[in-house]
Amino acid sequence: MGEGPITVWCLLGKKAGDNTQVRALAEELDWGYEEKHIAARPWELLSHIRGGVTLAGIDRSRSSVLAAPWPDIVISAGRRNEPVARWIQRQSGGRTRLVHIGRPWAPLSAWDLVVTTPQYFLPEQDNIVHNNLPLHRVAADDLRSAGEQLRAQLANLPRPWVAVLVGGDSGRFVLTRSKAQRLGTLARDLAAAAGGSLLVTDSPRTPRRAGDALQAQLQVPHFCYRWGSGKVNPYRGLLALADAFVVTGESMSMLGEAADTGRPLYIFDVGDGAARWWLLPHSYRYKPLSHRLAMRIAPRRMRRDVGNIQHALVGYGRAQWLAPGMIPQAAAGLQARAVVTPAAATVCAAGDELQRTAQAVRRLVTSR
Repeated sequence: MGEGPITVWCLLGKKAGDNTQVRALAEELDWGYEEKHIAARPWELLSHIRGGVTLAGIDRSRSSVLAAPWPDIVISAGRRNEPVARWIQRQSGGRTRLVHIGRPWAPLSAWDLVVTTPQYFLPEQDNIVHNNLPLHRVAADDLRSAGEQLRAQLANLPRPWVAVLVGGDSGRFVLTRSKAQRLGTLARDLAAAAGGSLLVTDSPRTPRRAGDALQAQLQVPHFCYRWGSGKVNPYRGLLALADAFVVTGESMSMLGEAADTGRPLYIFDVGDGAARWWLLPHSYRYKPLSHRLAMRIAPRRMRRDVGNIQHALVGYGRAQWLAPGMIPQAAAGLQARAVVTPAAATVCAAGDELQRTAQAVRRLVTSR
């Protein structure tokens, strides 16, 4: 590596959860960074089959310019950005260090550092950092500001405020109408038993019909934001103000951010139990055959199971499963919490895992 300031490029794609983790790590490094937005072509998967060190899978006219001077560090996440990261390293003559978040398709030896979580089945080795939850970094001041902006809209809603954070379809987790209806019913019953309100937000992954089915069950005082409504997304404000959280279990980022608030977290199971999910009729509408086959027959390293994160959170006592039998006790706890805690709740902070991961990245450049 050359002399002077350390330069960092963040490769950003279409998945918000991936982008959140990439930015969180770059911000924690505190070296400054440049965002490179990558637009993949529909057939980008072929770039992996052909070797993976190429820009053939991206639309360069819709992507950020990739040109020298090449960065010291590239942080990427997601399959679509892997070939781009490796191409940048090749252009730099091997000087650029590559950090990948998640589970890479390329050989593990191709990366200087891989940052992973329990849903992936990666081995223990020197260039892999194993974390319990996805990385996130929300500035306390930003969160407080978002909470203050949202507070006026919630002023007439009785506490406790139970935020319902709704994801959608991911792998074996498919949010059907019937599941969304059950989620709405359970959340409604919890809020009603506690004498409180629901603060609901869905996401780009939420199927429209599922969101409608959930919203139809909100027969308690509530605030509801639907993605694509044109209104300001209240997500960060909910993280700041809610007394408790109900989160769909397939969303790793939302689970991690809610868990790190330290407030009660209830996980809604979006799975189908022990059923062979890849054969279920509803799966065919959301996932192509190639995805289902990969999840079933691909090598263990290429699979994932978000359920591992859910079970870890419950096992550590940081979350409970949302179920009818737990509602009376949970509601009593929420009532007590609403009495003794201020409406401006504590906020998320950068966790120990983020700091430890940043330190591992810093070690990549100490040789300078």
